[in-house]
Amino acid sequence: MRTQALLIAASAALLAACGGSSPDTAKTDAPASVPVEVVAAKRGEMLARYTGTATLEAEADADVIARAGGEVLRVLVEEGDQVKEGQLLAVLDGRQLRLEAAQARAQFAKAERDYHRQVELHDKGLVSAGAFEGLKFDLENLRATYQLTELQLSYTEIRAPFAGIVASRFVKVGQNVPQGAKTFRITDPTPLKASVFVPERELAHLATGQTAVALIDALGSRTFPARVTLVSPAIDPATATFKVTLEIEDEQGLLKPGMFARVGIVFERREAALQVPRVALIEADGTSSVFVVADGKAVHRAVTTGLVDGGNIEVTTGVADGESVVIVGQSGLKDGNAVRVVSLETKPTSALRAAAAAKMAADTQTARR
Repeated sequence: MRTQALLIAASAALLAACGGSSPDTAKTDAPASVPVEVVAAKRGEMLARYTGTATLEAEADADVIARAGGEVLRVLVEEGDQVKEGQLLAVLDGRQLRLEAAQARAQFAKAERDYHRQVELHDKGLVSAGAFEGLKFDLENLRATYQLTELQLSYTEIRAPFAGIVASRFVKVGQNVPQGAKTFRITDPTPLKASVFVPERELAHLATGQTAVALIDALGSRTFPARVTLVSPAIDPATATFKVTLEIEDEQGLLKPGMFARVGIVFERREAALQVPRVALIEADGTSSVFVVADGKAVHRAVTTGLVDGGNIEVTTGVADGESVVIVGQSGLKDGNAVRVVSLETKPTSALRAAAAAKMAADTQTARR
């Protein structure tokens, strides 16, 4: 009997050791929660933009060409000077042209006196009609010659074709300037224009009057408001692009012709679009999805998307206002996984930051392809 009792006690102890479990063991076997970062889906204005690059150009920009040749006697303006329309910029030596004009003037004056004498004789019938007509034609020829020499003489005074700024000076005092040579470059930087060459697939999206923004690298990425003033109706067959012209607002006069600009043309605006960061999006097999956190668990949701504005994307279905969307840590999640939310305001781990960076890099590579 004693031996039987010992066997029963040993069997019970063995069963307890094999089949039982302590609270600590159960706790160890529970699945670990996955750390994630989340943001709340929220509504706000979203803009659809076409972005491109352009070089700023002045609306009025022209080289002043010497219409007559000669030695430069005076230069009256320097680069950077403001000039008015018709203002004298430089003077060429016009002595020869001045003498030719005086000679033509004298010949014309003599012919004019002779003509007036012949008028009286013609009225009295003392001069034939043919001779009188020939005299009249000679007078008109000399008049034209005289006016032409005066015009050539006026070309020795080089004047501004319009009001603006002297951008370049190409002549010096004493220099012999040939006819047709560039003497100055005048530009009027108000307003400045930017021409963007846009792929033909965007033609339906862009129209005159649309607002835009020009970002100028040379001014520390400062932005300036702009608007579309012209959309070319013709497609360049060589490049499959069309020209869009923008006018840049610059009340302080900070912009200069030739500056490089990055422009964004707004072609659609939604006032209250539900949006989440693009980094939250999971794209596979042509579908988009996100993970949201509900009751401490990850819930996989298929979503449809709309506008993209910077780092945010519009979600039209699949997510509700205020839901917590996973933006870091979703790559290893499965539907129903327990999660632990790491606040963005606290100290997110380096692993989470690395995951976010990797997601953004992947999105960039996808966009490039």
